[in-house]
Amino acid sequence: MINRWTILFVLFFARTVMAFQFQSVAALSPFIVDSLAISIADIGILIGLYLGPGVLVAIPGGTIAARFGDKRVVGLSLGCMLAGAVVTLAATAWEMAVVGRVLGGVGGVVINVVMTKLLVDWFQGREIGTAMGVFISSWPVGIALALVILPFMAATGGLALAWGVVTASVVVALVAFVMLYRTQEGASVGPATITRAQMPAFGLFMAAMVWALYNAGYSMVFAFGPLVLAERGVDAVTAGSVTSVFMAAAGIAIPVGGILADWSGRRDLLIAVSLIGGVIVLPLALVVPVEVVVVTLAVGGFVSGLGAGSIMTLPSEVLAPEARAFGMGVFFTVYYILMMIAPAVAGRVAEQSGDIWVTFLLGAALLGLGFVALVLFRRAVRVLPI
Repeated sequence: MINRWTILFVLFFARTVMAFQFQSVAALSPFIVDSLAISIADIGILIGLYLGPGVLVAIPGGTIAARFGDKRVVGLSLGCMLAGAVVTLAATAWEMAVVGRVLGGVGGVVINVVMTKLLVDWFQGREIGTAMGVFISSWPVGIALALVILPFMAATGGLALAWGVVTASVVVALVAFVMLYRTQEGASVGPATITRAQMPAFGLFMAAMVWALYNAGYSMVFAFGPLVLAERGVDAVTAGSVTSVFMAAAGIAIPVGGILADWSGRRDLLIAVSLIGGVIVLPLALVVPVEVVVVTLAVGGFVSGLGAGSIMTLPSEVLAPEARAFGMGVFFTVYYILMMIAPAVAGRVAEQSGDIWVTFLLGAALLGLGFVALVLFRRAVRVLPI
C-alpha cells in the first residue's frame, strides 16, 4: 500500500538523482577538461547551465503542473533529464555537452519546484518539518554520491562509464516515480487569483535571496572543490572523495537542524550560524594543511546544513496559502538566476586570475551577503500586513 512515507522516499530519490546529475560535471571536471579540451571557465558555464533553465520555467512550472497534472509533468520532466543524460553521454564536443546540460536542467528545475508542492500535499499538518528536512537533504546526498562514485568510475572505466551511471540513475528514478507516486486526495489544483497582500514582493525577494546566496556560496565547495584540492596536489579521485565529506556532513546536519529549529524556535540563529560559519570555513579550507582539509570540510558541511530547513520556511512567513504555488515559483526563479550566474562568474574569475582558490573566497562573500539578506527579510516581515 502506498503511504506518505513511500511517497517521501520516491520524491527523495528523484531529487537525489537530480542532484547527482547536477554535480556530475563538477565531479568529473578534470576528466571533462581533458576529454573536450575545454577550460575551467567552460566548466563553470556547464555547471551553471543546469539550473539556468529555471529562470524561464520555475514560475510557469507550477501552473503547467496544475493544468496538466502534477504526476504527468514530473514524469515528463524526468524524461527530459534522461534525454539530457543521453546527449551528454554521446557528447564529443562542447556544443553537445551544452545541449545535454540544458535538456537535463529543464527537467531538473521543474521537478524541484513541483515536487516541493507534492511534499506539502502529502505532509501538510503531519510531520511536515521532518519530511521537509529529509527532502532537502536529498540535495547534498546526491552531490556527495556524485563526488564519490563518478570520479572512481571515470578513473577505472573511462568518462563514458561515468556518464552511463548518471543515465542509469535517471532511468531508475523515472520508473520509480511512474510506478509508485500517487496524487494525494484533496491536493490543491488549478491557478488562484493572487493579490499583492498575499504575496509581498520585497519580503519574498529577500527570502529568495537568502536561499540563493546560501546555495551559491556553498556551491563553490562542491563545484570547484575537486579543482582546488587538485591544485594542492591531491589526485582527482581523492579530491572528489574529500569534497564529498562536506556534502555528507551537510546531509546529516539538515534534518538535525530542522529538529533543533522545531525544538528551540531559534530558526534565525541556525540560519545565521550556517551563513557566518561558511564565511569562516571557506577561506580556512584554503590555508590549513592538506591533511586537515577533510576535517575542515566536515565541520563546514555540518555547519552549512543546520540552517537549510529554516531558510526554506521563510517564504511561508510572507505568502498567503493561495499564493504559495506562484510565490514558490518566484522564490526558485531568484535561486536559479544566481545559481546559473555564480559558478560561471567564479570560473571566469579563476581563469583570468590563474588562481582557482578565488572561487572559495567568492563563496565566502556570497554567504556574507546572505546574512545581510536575512536581516533585510526580518525588517520586511515586521511591517507586513499579514
